[in-house]
Formats: sequence, structure tokens, C-alpha cells
Amino acid sequence: MTVDSEDFTEIGKPLPRREDRRLLTGQGRFVDDIAIPGALHAVFVRSPHGHARIREIDTVEALELDGVVGVFTGKDLNAWTNPLRLAPPIEGLLPTKMTTLPEGKVRFHGDPVACVLAVDPYTAEDAAERVAVTYDTLEAVTDAAAALAPDAPRVDDDLESNLVSRQSFSAGAPAARRREAHAVVEAEFHQHRQTHAPMETRGCVAVWDEGRKHLTMHIGTQIPHPLRGQLAGRLGLSESQVTVVSPDIGGGFGQKIALYREELVIAALTRHLKRSVRWREDRLENLMAASHARENTCRTRASVDRSGRILGLEFEITEDFGAYCFYPANYMSRVVAMILTGPYRIRDYAYEVKVALTNKCGSGPMRAPMAITSWVMDGTIDAIARQLGLDPVEVRRVNMLSPADFPHTMPTGEVLEDISPAETFEAAVKAVDVSAIRRRQGATCDDGRLIGLGFCTVVESTTYGSHFYKSAGIAGSGHEAAWVRIEPSGAVNASVGLMGSGQGYETPLAQAVAEGLGVGTDDVRVHMGHTDIAPYGMGSRGSRGATAGGGTLYLCARKAQERVLTIAAAVLGLNSADTASLRLRDRRVQRRIDDAWQDTELTLRDVARTAYLDPTALPEGVPPGLDVAMTYDPPPMTYSNATHACIVAIETATGRVVIERYLVAEDCGTVLNPVVVRGQQQGAIAMGLSGALFEEVVYDASGQNMSATFADYLLATACELPNFEILHMNTPSRQTPAGIKGMAEGGVMGAIGAVTNAVNDALAPLGVVANRQPLSPQYIRGLIRSAENTKNPRRHGS
Repeated sequence: MTVDSEDFTEIGKPLPRREDRRLLTGQGRFVDDIAIPGALHAVFVRSPHGHARIREIDTVEALELDGVVGVFTGKDLNAWTNPLRLAPPIEGLLPTKMTTLPEGKVRFHGDPVACVLAVDPYTAEDAAERVAVTYDTLEAVTDAAAALAPDAPRVDDDLESNLVSRQSFSAGAPAARRREAHAVVEAEFHQHRQTHAPMETRGCVAVWDEGRKHLTMHIGTQIPHPLRGQLAGRLGLSESQVTVVSPDIGGGFGQKIALYREELVIAALTRHLKRSVRWREDRLENLMAASHARENTCRTRASVDRSGRILGLEFEITEDFGAYCFYPANYMSRVVAMILTGPYRIRDYAYEVKVALTNKCGSGPMRAPMAITSWVMDGTIDAIARQLGLDPVEVRRVNMLSPADFPHTMPTGEVLEDISPAETFEAAVKAVDVSAIRRRQGATCDDGRLIGLGFCTVVESTTYGSHFYKSAGIAGSGHEAAWVRIEPSGAVNASVGLMGSGQGYETPLAQAVAEGLGVGTDDVRVHMGHTDIAPYGMGSRGSRGATAGGGTLYLCARKAQERVLTIAAAVLGLNSADTASLRLRDRRVQRRIDDAWQDTELTLRDVARTAYLDPTALPEGVPPGLDVAMTYDPPPMTYSNATHACIVAIETATGRVVIERYLVAEDCGTVLNPVVVRGQQQGAIAMGLSGALFEEVVYDASGQNMSATFADYLLATACELPNFEILHMNTPSRQTPAGIKGMAEGGVMGAIGAVTNAVNDALAPLGVVANRQPLSPQYIRGLIRSAENTKNPRRHGS
């Protein structure tokens, strides 16, 4: 699909986000703003243990409190709901089953064991404290390596071991390349457990209409239609009996995708009691029991020649998936393994993926679930440079895919095209002036600071088509759906199956419709988040909002324009073939005469009135109305790319890492709205840096979560983050509508790699390597202290 961005009139405009007016003036509508008179309030009783048998749940004292309507346990809820069974036909993936609430045992600190309903939240809180649960504690396992030991306590009693998933793959002959290599370089990477920490925690309001036997669920969700299907299935209802309404959402980052047990409990109780029920978790609950992510250990073994060229690469990843599987356990790590080689020319490649259950909160996708990918790959490049005494910039150049290499098929079969990793890398190298940094490093090695420069080139998988899911053995569809309706007055309404959680979808998606139809962005209203209004789509996850959502709306709007022009041709007395000489611009029908576009007397309103109110004037075969719908399945995978460069200064006395400069050369294809894109890029980088430097979920050996407050789970603020310099080098994709690629997660990927590589560049004179995150002052100071010799600094290539 050839795209000429110079032809765009609405796409690419830096329009302000239209939702900001209501959000900044306090007019947003979140779940807590939805008033449901008489709604009961729910509070959950949670396990204080990481692993324990439930002996007894005594609710007598709680029920004696005035205002308490009921206390419900797993025995109640599991009789009213169906369990979640995950058993996709994937080799090496074990089937799992999860009940709505545990009856036999709890598996992590914070596991919900009972739900209290009362007339107000304060009474519900008081009653929850009166629920007495007797436990027999069990030995907990809180480390993936320990969980995989033969004698480890079993997290899921239905499984024979804690190894819930294992897959392997090999292309070429990496073992043979190892024997032929000049050197074999091994490296390790440990990414720590993190959580999403959205501004708005999880919450919902459920309303049951007994007369219609219909459930309405008000909930901040990224995937309204799939969530509706999950609710219906778990409750034994038809999808036509469930409506999901998602209002404004105060952040999601992947945490608001799954149907969690608490939300299912609320839906089941409102149906059982025939009364509305609402729930809002507090921050402690969110940090402890909502969803976690990221914890994995990776090892690479690269066979290289004298120049650092990678001849073969072997990769192992072990992921700690927590206590429960809300998703197939192979999901995140398998994607990391499939796209690992990214921007580098590697033919012989093998991987092994292992996923373990532990007594921790269950894991799920978090913005850039494949975040570790680029750190592992570029970190391996740096390890090669260190071991061979080479310049890491030159090692990257030796291995980097060049423009002549595209389209390029990765060893896993993934195809890269319309990306520019070499170009973004060279732009970043030039912008930071590597030679100047090297001179500065030599001059500052004795003043109590260590200076480091790190690069990370990202190939971001943005939009997963259905073919990718099938080939990866992952259940799911990648398609998206949209409708565009031109009303009799000429007003334009549109809808898509996405739901924004703060990204600013309403403006760029309206721009996509306006561009495709030939009207102004202000003429378009986009409706999302209501399953009775929006078409069935796969929702917001990854970076698919622009490519799948915007692309589908753009195609649908073009289809609507074709309908408009067909009717206009008939009104103008032209035959159908003459529609090629017509177009819609600024709501006016224009005709091409003598190589120039000229307005006709027709407007969009004129055509719409004919379509709706004068059907006999329509050409043969054209139905009344102007309501167009379509679905679109993107290519198997769409990629964007970027190169991140980070300059840090480490204070040797304290171990504190200070980011002096941060730069990104970015290629994300056609930009729907530069304001929104820049915000997404800045937010993603900030999230990546915050995770790499500060955030960490910590458990002790008994399974106690030691980081369930913001006093312990640290987040970066504006004071700790630098200014982000962004070099825009966008080239359109020829495979997607309007050339859109997407870009909302690559900033996370690049940030964790660039800052860690910069820290290791600074530590190189000491002969130590930071191979785990977070890069806390304590950790970095420990590495510095352990260095045997801090004299005679040696730099790459010297």
C-alpha cells in the first residue's frame, strides 16, 4: 500500500487532545463518578499468608454489624460461576484452572478469600476485619529457580510441578557455530518484578436488571468486548445478556485487560442479590494483588568472529509467572524469544522458554510485555565488545541490518520490512558525539564520578495480526472493527472496538476518520467503550491503537466516502465511472476539471439528505442511508523502530545514577497526531526509566509482599527524569493503512536497555557488570565496592 503523506490534510495535524478539556476541568467521568442509588459496597478479605490451607472462615461476628448485607466465600461464588480454564493446544504448555475464589488453599499474600457487602464502604471495611479465617501455613516458593527444583512445594496442586510452560526452537546450527567461533560470549540479564501502578486503581459497578435478566457492568477496561465475553462465559449468560460500559480510565498499562476474580465476584453478587454492587480497591490492594509483570532471567551465548560479528546466538529465558494464570503462561516470554534478534543480522538461533509458578501475585502484560528484549540483545552486543576489547558502536555496525537487507526474515520466521534501524542508530551516534563522550570519560575518572554512554536499538512489535497469534500458538485474534455513520444532517459519528486508558485516542482516531472521509476533524465524533454501541473489536493492548484502530477507521471512512461519491455522481447526472473524478474535501463534493479540483454545488449534507430522505433518487444497488461498517486484520506483525542513547553519571561514593542526557531517534511511520505521539513516547520512556532505576516488587522467603505502599514501591517523578530529545525520522509502512506503524511501547524497551548499557559503560573501568535491575544506589554501590581494582581505567577499543 503506497502512501504519500503529503496528500494528507487531517492526519499529521498537531491538534490538542479533545478529551483534555473535560479531564483538566474536572468533567471526566470515571467509575466512581457513576451514581447508582442504593448500590452496596464490597470489600475483600485477603490472605495474610503467601501459601496456606484454609481451615475455616468464621463470618458470624461480621454479620452482626449493622449495615452488613452478607459475607460470601469461595463455596458460594464457585457455585454461581464457572472456573477459568486455560488449555490452548500449545506444545509444552500445561492446562490450568482457576476458581472464582479459593476454597482449599491460598497461593499468595493478598489472595481474596471472602467478600463483604454492606450499605457503605466504611461498614464493609469494619466487617471485613471481623471475618476470622483460620489457616494452616505451608512452605512458600518465591523464586523461579527454586520453584523448578524437583522437591519444591507445588503452587498449583493440580499440576505435577511448577513448570507450567516450556518451549524450544532452533534455526540453523548454533551449536556448530559455537565450535567454529573465535570466541563464545555469555551474558545474563535479570529483570525484576514490577507492577503497573495506574492512577486509578481497579473498580467496577454492576447493575442487574431482573426484568430483562441483563447485567450492565461499568468498569474501566481496555477490552470491552472480550471482557463481555469472559463475563458471560463465567456467569453462564449469553453475551446478549451483558453490556460492558467503560467510562474514562485513569491509566491501564495492561493491568485492565483481564477479567479479575474480584470483578467477577461483584457481577455474580449483583445477579444473586438482584441489587447493584460497587467495588473500588485501595492502593495497598492494587500494589499487592492486582497484577504484576516482568520478572524473568535471561541468558545469552553468542558465537562471534574476531570483529564481533555474531555467527550464532543461543537464548534462555525463565519467567516467574506468579500463583495464577490469567493468561496462557507462555504468552509474554514466547514473544520475547520470537523477536529477540530484532535489528541484527543473525541466522543461526536457538531459544528455550521456561515459565514457573510461584507464591506471588499472578503476572500479566504490562506496557511492553516484551520489554527486556532490546536490553538483552544490545546488552549482548556490549558484552561482546567488552570481552573482545572492541568499540561497542563498531560491533553494532558490524551486526546491524542495512537498508539493503529488507525485507528481512528473522530466524524465527518473522519478517521485518519498512523499518530503519541503521538510520536511527547512526542519527543517535551523531547526535551524542561519541568521541566527545570518550574524551570526557578519560578526564572524569578521578573526580568521584563515572560517565557512561549507552545505546539501545529497538525493533518494536506494535500490532499483532491474527496470523501471528496462530503461528505463535497464542489464542486470539488481531483484527479490529469500525463503523462510520453519516447522519441525515451530515454529522459524522464513528466507532471502533478500542478503549483508551489515557492515550488520547479521541483526537487521532477522529483525524483518521476525517482523512478517509474528506471532512474536518471537528466534524467527527468517535464513540468507544460501550459494547452495545461499538463494533466487536479486540480492544487496546500493545501499540495497536493507531495501526489497527486508526487504520480500520481510515479504511472504513474511505469506504463511506466511496458511497457518498456514488450518490453524488447520480445527483450530478454522472455515470458511476465518473466517481474517480470526484472527491470530498471540507464537506464539499469536488470535481476534477482540467487537472484542477473545483467545488460542485453539493455538500455532504445534501448527499446525506438524499441518502436518507429521498431513496428513490439513489442509483440502482445503493441502499438508503450512509452507515458503513468493516473489519480489518492487520499484517501478521507490524514493526516500528528507534535508537535510544543515554548518558549517565554515577556518583561513586553513593552509587546514585544521574541521567545527564537522553535522546531517541524514532521511526514510527505515519503520525496521526504529533502531540499525542510525543506524549506517548515521553510516557513510555519515563515508565521504562522508572522501572529500571526505582520500581521493584519485593517478597520475603515466606511470600510476604514487602513493597505494597508507595513508601516502598518507588516511582520516578519529574525530578528524577531528564528532558527527552526526540529526533523524528518517520517513514511510512507500505503494508498498513495510511502507513501507520505504532509506537507506544518501544520507549519502555529502549529505556531499560539504554540506561543499563550506559551504567555498564561507566562501570567498565572497574571490571564489574550490572546484570540486574533496578539500578538502585545500593546495588551500584555494591558493585563499585566489589571491584578489585579501580585504577588504570580501560575503555572500549583502547
